[in-house]
Amino acid sequence: MTGERPPLAMTMGDPAGIGPELALSAWRDPGRSAPFFVLAAPAVMAAAAKRLKFAAPVIETDPGGAVAAFSKGLPVVPLESPVEDNPGRPSAVNAAATIESIARAVETVRQGAARAVVTNPIAKAVLYEAGFRFPGHTEYLGELAKAWGAPAFPVMMIWSEPLKVVPVTIHLPLVEATRALTADLIIKTARVVDRDLRARFGLERPRLAVAGLNPHAGEGGAMGREEITVIIPAVETLQAEGIHVVGPLPADTMFHEKARAGYDVALAMYHDQGLIPAKTLAFDEGVNVTLGLPFVRTSPDHGTAFDIAGKGLANPASLIAAMRLADRLTR
Repeated sequence: MTGERPPLAMTMGDPAGIGPELALSAWRDPGRSAPFFVLAAPAVMAAAAKRLKFAAPVIETDPGGAVAAFSKGLPVVPLESPVEDNPGRPSAVNAAATIESIARAVETVRQGAARAVVTNPIAKAVLYEAGFRFPGHTEYLGELAKAWGAPAFPVMMIWSEPLKVVPVTIHLPLVEATRALTADLIIKTARVVDRDLRARFGLERPRLAVAGLNPHAGEGGAMGREEITVIIPAVETLQAEGIHVVGPLPADTMFHEKARAGYDVALAMYHDQGLIPAKTLAFDEGVNVTLGLPFVRTSPDHGTAFDIAGKGLANPASLIAAMRLADRLTR
């Protein structure tokens, strides 16, 4: 490169899903943000472009040549693992390539050849079948962050203009999430959120709103005591540290427009408590951004959509929003 800002590193996602199509659509979209390259199989990307009749030439390159290639076509950094071109038909054969794409994207950022990671959707069940031992993207990225030499505590935030929400427990069955919820986990999560909203999003004093776990935030203990024994002690500890936090708030009344004006980010106690309102308010524009890492990672807030893969129906809006946010956070 000749002094240009490094590109974004985009992963392939599950190649049987809509990831290849989204990457091609993002390159073609005039509203795209910074130059990027995709870690994928060039032949699979070219086949996808041909199948979808996309005017998107695929240029095989290395990360250093991506910016120069970007104006001519979609830069693709080839993977070593084999990739099947079979849209809509997920296979564990592709698991190694899917994982390699993520790991190498993170490594290019660590080496300074890219400035942020943008991930396309993966199918966790497919990876589990091949022996993948992490619950999801977030946890695997935390493992990869160890290469930086400092401990990482990855925190998933779903970001959109109308709502920013962080689930304190993430990829757990609901019955296990209630057992995993501790005051220490809430405190550690809130500290990361407060720090990264200051450092990366430029908020001078972020306002955090903590949801209750039970209906009506426990109704003073009548509908559950987790608010009294777990959440309130965590909130009080955070307040004593100078963090602007309120709660526990009843989850059924904290996501309407007037309530959202009172905070910058909501901390939900379990996955669906936060992601249902987030995806209802901004399904096509929501971005999954991982806080607590030594690098920036964003992702579309949707899945692999195997049912429409290869048909030219996938909406790239969330991926483009993820690219714009990654660009913004690394400027």
